[in-house]
Amino acid sequence: MSKAFTRETDAEDDDDADGPAPAPLPAGSKNYMTPQGYARLRAEFTELLETERPKIVDVVYWAASNGDRSENGDYLYGKKRLREIDRRIRFLTKRLEIAEVVDPSVHFGNDQIFFGATVAYEDPTGEERTVTIYGIDEANTAQGQVSWVSPIARALLKARVGDVVRLQSPVGAQDIEVLRVNYPAPAKA
Repeated sequence: MSKAFTRETDAEDDDDADGPAPAPLPAGSKNYMTPQGYARLRAEFTELLETERPKIVDVVYWAASNGDRSENGDYLYGKKRLREIDRRIRFLTKRLEIAEVVDPSVHFGNDQIFFGATVAYEDPTGEERTVTIYGIDEANTAQGQVSWVSPIARALLKARVGDVVRLQSPVGAQDIEVLRVNYPAPAKA
């Protein structure tokens, strides 16, 4: 059968098109994020919706007007990219709708650990480590940022400087000691 008579579907090539699936939110919980994280997601949403998607639509329209779509690379890759953009827009729409923006600077000077805290702790080997507790959509472990639902954040939340907390990890339970807690300074008006 000729490719010209086969049906294209939006499900085609959808597997892992955006890479690994984003971390799901725990059932019934809010999507906490910092004002900066919310602004980044909002900016990405706006860029995709107002700039990138219209460009790709124009390319697909132009490519479709050239005739044979079965071997038209601009058309095929444009359609695939359009599906990827639409999927990301749907994801961002859902995440932004349920976002609960929390400003960590309200806890500036506090020694108790809440969302947005940068925490220095000592692990069982005596090594000092530092993590910052962020939202699921803004955490980056390579930069020492962990989501508030991660095991380390769950263990640290509500602890204070000097507290020893128990961390459940893949190697077993470990006791860690909180050394320092910092929050960003409030923005000056």
